[in-house]
Amino acid sequence: MLPKCSQCDRTSSVMWWSVSNGEICNECNELKKNGDQDENGSQCEEKSIRKSTRITRMRIKYNAGIIRGIPKGKSRRNIFKKAPPAKTPTITATTSTVESLFFGNKYYQVGDIVSLVDNKYNTYYAQIRGLLQDSFCEKSAVITWLIPTTDSPPPNEAFDPATYLIGPDEDFPRKLSALQFVMHAPNDYYKQDCPYPKPYTLDATECDTNSYIWSRL
Repeated sequence: MLPKCSQCDRTSSVMWWSVSNGEICNECNELKKNGDQDENGSQCEEKSIRKSTRITRMRIKYNAGIIRGIPKGKSRRNIFKKAPPAKTPTITATTSTVESLFFGNKYYQVGDIVSLVDNKYNTYYAQIRGLLQDSFCEKSAVITWLIPTTDSPPPNEAFDPATYLIGPDEDFPRKLSALQFVMHAPNDYYKQDCPYPKPYTLDATECDTNSYIWSRL
């Protein structure tokens, strides 16, 4: 028995389509897809287009992975994608005060006498008032200038601690690389209430039994 279209009663068609009330030919099926009227004047049902949610799901998943910062996998797109440059965190050096330290094979401590040379090769002397060291091992010192007197030897030749007077204090530290070690000294030697006698007031026997030592390296 030949098939028969339930809408146009056609018995020959290149393709037949099954519907709820029987079968329809390929022409009626095309008219139904396009939303045109059939031969009986009835309006064909419009085809309902189902929108895929795959793109939306992938977009939500991709955005969520970016927000979390933990991608589930590295695809070719992620490998060749240019990532924004990471900003280097700002590191601030923290400085701490110390009583003594080593620098240039020398042992420095508070109270040591150091010398400084200017661009005209004039030598000046100072006493270390404080030592500083930061987190990058940068070492510096805060000094107090020493003023020579008429009894002082030429500064470029020698240094006599008993002939110098305490001078002004510097507020800003200087790097230890700019200072030259001269001798160790008590940190309160140049104060008004200094408990130590001056070297020129002692004879040879008293210097040998003294409780402190002037030393040169």
